[in-house]
Amino acid sequence: MNIVCIGGGPAGLYFGLLMKKQNPAHQITVIERNRPYDTFGWGVVFSDQTLGNLALADEVSAREIQTSFNHWDDIDTYFKGEKVSSGGHGFCGIGRKHLLNILQQRCEELGVALVFETEVEDDQVIAVRYQADLVIAADGLNSRIRTRYAASYQPQIDARRCRFVWLGTRKKFEAFTFAFKQTEHGWFQAHIYQYDGVTSTFIVETPESVWRAAGLEQMTAEQSIAFCEQLFADILGGHSLMSNAAHLRGSAMWMVFPRIVCQRWVHWQEIGQRRVPVVLMGDAAHTAHYSIGSGTKLALEDAIELARCFAHADDTASALESYQRVRAVEVIKLQSAARNSMEWFENVERYTALEAPQFAYSMLTRSQRLSHENLRLRDAAYVEDYEHWFAQRAYAAVGLTAPVMRGAGNASETAAPPPMFTPLKVRELVLKNRIVVSPMAQYSAVDGTVGDYHLAHLGARALGGAAMVFAEMTCVSADARITPHCPGLYAPEHTQAWRRIVDFVHQHSDARIAIQLGHAGAKGSTRAMWDGIDQPLERDNWPLVSASPQQYLAGVSQVARAMTHEDMARIKQDFVGATRAAEQAGFDWVELHCAHGYLLSSFISPLTNQREDEYGGSLENRCRYPLQVFAAMRAVWPQHKPMSVRISAHDWVDGGITPDDAVQIARMFKAAGADMIDCSSGQVSKAEQPVYGRMFQTPFADRIRNEADIGAIAVGSIFEADHANGIIAAGRADLCAVGRPHLANPAWTLTEAAKIGYSAVHWPRQYLPGKQQLERNLERERQLAASSSGLSPQQQAARLLEG
Repeated sequence: MNIVCIGGGPAGLYFGLLMKKQNPAHQITVIERNRPYDTFGWGVVFSDQTLGNLALADEVSAREIQTSFNHWDDIDTYFKGEKVSSGGHGFCGIGRKHLLNILQQRCEELGVALVFETEVEDDQVIAVRYQADLVIAADGLNSRIRTRYAASYQPQIDARRCRFVWLGTRKKFEAFTFAFKQTEHGWFQAHIYQYDGVTSTFIVETPESVWRAAGLEQMTAEQSIAFCEQLFADILGGHSLMSNAAHLRGSAMWMVFPRIVCQRWVHWQEIGQRRVPVVLMGDAAHTAHYSIGSGTKLALEDAIELARCFAHADDTASALESYQRVRAVEVIKLQSAARNSMEWFENVERYTALEAPQFAYSMLTRSQRLSHENLRLRDAAYVEDYEHWFAQRAYAAVGLTAPVMRGAGNASETAAPPPMFTPLKVRELVLKNRIVVSPMAQYSAVDGTVGDYHLAHLGARALGGAAMVFAEMTCVSADARITPHCPGLYAPEHTQAWRRIVDFVHQHSDARIAIQLGHAGAKGSTRAMWDGIDQPLERDNWPLVSASPQQYLAGVSQVARAMTHEDMARIKQDFVGATRAAEQAGFDWVELHCAHGYLLSSFISPLTNQREDEYGGSLENRCRYPLQVFAAMRAVWPQHKPMSVRISAHDWVDGGITPDDAVQIARMFKAAGADMIDCSSGQVSKAEQPVYGRMFQTPFADRIRNEADIGAIAVGSIFEADHANGIIAAGRADLCAVGRPHLANPAWTLTEAAKIGYSAVHWPRQYLPGKQQLERNLERERQLAASSSGLSPQQQAARLLEG
């Protein structure tokens, strides 16, 4: 094959040498605009995992790269005058220029032709000149080729909200260092790492609004550098900052990061009588934020995968199809983590109310790839110290005495409880831990009355270790039900039936019990889930109401009429009556359901509210009726008992509710007296396009808790203790609602405690023999796994992260 790589960065060089190594008969040319052995930039960072991938692909260049690396395990975080350190992270730094010099030399050894100081104006001309069978477009962030064939590649380019400048310093930093500084204009942060024996990269970043307010837009390059030196003077310790972008002037040295995603990576073009593929690679195809140091990693791994595909494919087309299929999945995974990391740094101010230890923990786990147990494998002492710190504050906040702690150098038999097992006080209610059983529809009531099934269902989960169990959405009138099988709280027999269950929970467990009150609105009068979810009843339907006329399933569902003011007054009183009944039944907590397209949600979302009166239009108007209902409920619910509100924090539809809106909604409910926001999403429109994944809705709880300053409940794909511990420890939520795992295992909380080796959790005394057996079995499994793996803790951490 004749191969031309346009762009002599890591992707183009590495692909060239790998293909030449694979088949010396290939004629490969790499064309670079810069001079030989010259480049721009400071240092790049690799993880130990990436180094392993390079060693497998080309041992010669990998060995040279590894001998040139500066290696470190620690991350230091400076915040509010404190330094927090954690270890075991396994990173390496190397100068970008040195890395490219190594790859250039390796290319020359193998016979790859390197053409320097050549600006490619037209890729088709180049393809003809070199009679190319394959063109690699590795021409960087501002790829001309990607722009030229945008119709094929379908790029999405999102210019982010921070400005950053890439500087260097002669001060050597022994750890990967993050420093945060507050100014009168807002927060700045620095990402710092040493990459050779004398130089460190020093990236300074701040939101665009802060950058402008600080006057940096008007400063010269020299003034900008002086500003940064003064701001981070204590971190620099007398050392100066340097710029290697002398060709840029003033504000131009401050860049905006573009998040690039391409739907396709291959464009086929006609060159004479031949069809020649033009393949994107590296930053031309995708970007991942520098806060997780992944741009060069992605470029090199693109090259590795494409070379592997050519080695195993019968023809070029199938190799390229395989390349895009495999790499697209891996890139999406890393871009997702990078997006989480990038958004954390874009919104540092959101977390500045946290104390330094929790702020640092939040930063370490910002991508959601690095979990609580992964941190423990990397640095057990750091996690133990943090758990002690967290538990001390959690117990003090509820007025309880914390368990005896194991301090540094002062061993004790009792360790701090993991974060998910610390108590929480909401108004006068104390929850023993941070796990609640989500409200989950069971469709098993008779004429709104719950019975033995509900007693067994909720009673079993109350005995299973969770701090509180939520009864499913309970309807405030017969015509408020989703199905004829949904429970209600609108008749005396309903209150009596619920009282029986509440009394059981209180008498036989130390759990609390909550009820969620709601009205189905346009999603009512349907069949049970197993008979056809959201399908209308075949007979005996009841009239439906909504904020505006609505048919939830187009051409299928009943049509709901718009509520009148008389309807609104009546239904508000239905909610008040159900709230009074909930108190009579003895519930500890009430939640108002304003999510998932049900009646109150239909007012909040612009997708379902087209009213022209005072209850439609602006977000404030759309929330008016739900807030009136909530205020009326709060007025009759005992002041010492908590209330929460479940909202859809994201409709996942253009024009619908966004996470920005959700913060405003939370603030309004807080002002009305809500104690917590239960942060769900979606189910408002069938046009939704949610992005699923582990803990996929937790970012909504994070924003609401830390921006609206109200308690938050995280929900959605939280299915192991590691998730819950990380969410609670980082301050992303106050409670974790776990649903489906509790359907599979009523004692999910007790089981997860045993899995992580936490034995100081209360079990019902009748079940204690099961506790002992479970803990013995799990300990045996841990020992067998450790002995068979033969891996160090750091290697186990890396494997866990890869999984």
